[in-house]
Amino acid sequence: MPQQPYPRSAKALLGGIAHLRRFIDKIRMRNAGNIQDYNYITVGFDKYLIDFLGIDAVAFEQRVLAGGTDEELLVWVKVHGRKVSDDEIARWSENLLASGPSDEGARLRFQGRLQEVATKRGVAVNSLPSVTTWVDVTELDEERM
Repeated sequence: MPQQPYPRSAKALLGGIAHLRRFIDKIRMRNAGNIQDYNYITVGFDKYLIDFLGIDAVAFEQRVLAGGTDEELLVWVKVHGRKVSDDEIARWSENLLASGPSDEGARLRFQGRLQEVATKRGVAVNSLPSVTTWVDVTELDEERM
């Protein structure tokens, strides 16, 4: 059975921007029919990224599907998005990569995601590596941890 293809990690920076390479992969993979059950564009980190960059999600999706390298897509983002400084990018990326559940509802969703990963692996939750961030739960789920 072929291994499930996963988008790149949110930790794989492009122009210092967390999640951008992953978002590019999600667009390509979704269009190819390889992923359907991922949060996409209007929610989660995709939405957070779109809002931070000030880009039109549909226009960016069309640009990604037109082809090009990551670096060419980064240029598109810089031309069509809001102007952000390197410091703003660094802070935003750092915050995204460090974000964890911030309230009781989020903690319950976080624990639910961990349970899903444990169930997929056929192990107890307490046997998984200890994680505190949403990105690391995804890393676990996509078998990078």
